[in-house]
Amino acid sequence: MAAQPNRDSTLHWRKSSASGGEGACVEVAQLGSSVLVRDSHNRSEAVLAFTRAQWLGLLRRIRNSG
Repeated sequence: MAAQPNRDSTLHWRKSSASGGEGACVEVAQLGSSVLVRDSHNRSEAVLAFTRAQWLGLLRRIRNSG
């Protein structure tokens, strides 16, 4: 995972359908083989970049923790 500036305005960002109305949301986009993640309320801030394997591992951990 690496943090990088949020510079690419051509990305297709999407928010989870499970996002609640309280505003604690992240948005994801794909750029090549990377999955990018940003805070939906601070879109101009840094973006986290994960490899596909890292992203799938994170999702697996989140699903198994609840």
